[in-house]
Amino acid sequence: MKRYKHYSFDLWLTLIRSDPAFKQERAKIFHARYNPLKKSFDEVVTIFRNVDLMCNSINERTGKNIDADEMYLMVISIMNDYKPGFAAVDTEALYLEMEALLFNYMPHLYCGNTADLLGSLKESSTLSLLSNTGFIRGITLRKVLGALELDQFLDFQLYSDEVRLSKPNKAFFQLMLDQLNRREQGGLELHEIVHVGDNPVADVHGANQLGIHSVLINSNQQPITCLR
Repeated sequence: MKRYKHYSFDLWLTLIRSDPAFKQERAKIFHARYNPLKKSFDEVVTIFRNVDLMCNSINERTGKNIDADEMYLMVISIMNDYKPGFAAVDTEALYLEMEALLFNYMPHLYCGNTADLLGSLKESSTLSLLSNTGFIRGITLRKVLGALELDQFLDFQLYSDEVRLSKPNKAFFQLMLDQLNRREQGGLELHEIVHVGDNPVADVHGANQLGIHSVLINSNQQPITCLR
């Protein structure tokens, strides 16, 4: 494949994937703590999944960002048949508890060759991350990438919750270009940049709107090693 001077990467289902045990343990906590209506465990799991899908879709449609604490409150509200019974919930303490749980069930590299591939690209190119967030904030994901030793390959990281923008919003991709222009003397031409991700809308359409090349991986059975 053609070599680019800059590679922008999506995160989830592109570079990493979640540990299924994290979602199970998270649902157990909510099932035990916020469940006066005695919803079944499977119902709580489904509520988490539906809130995740709904907020992802809204963020992609509006180009804005729904925060993690808002998403957790949505889960609690739906568990209680949409009654606003969460006045006593300490959202920051809850988030920190979920962050600690995540570190007990750390996300995995999506592909065993991911680190080697990034290291190879880094030899002649700059690399960055452009990620929508959901239940997990950017500040936490930076720690995850540090633990997985992927942060060493990334020149900068941009997260939707930190900039209040979500892919495929052109403004989010423009932030990536602005960062590059500040780092690269004279800037780069669009044909020298590629964005890599698993989502045809958020990643491919989002990048192409600005004239940035894109590569779809994983969701179409094309592995990250196609970038070699």
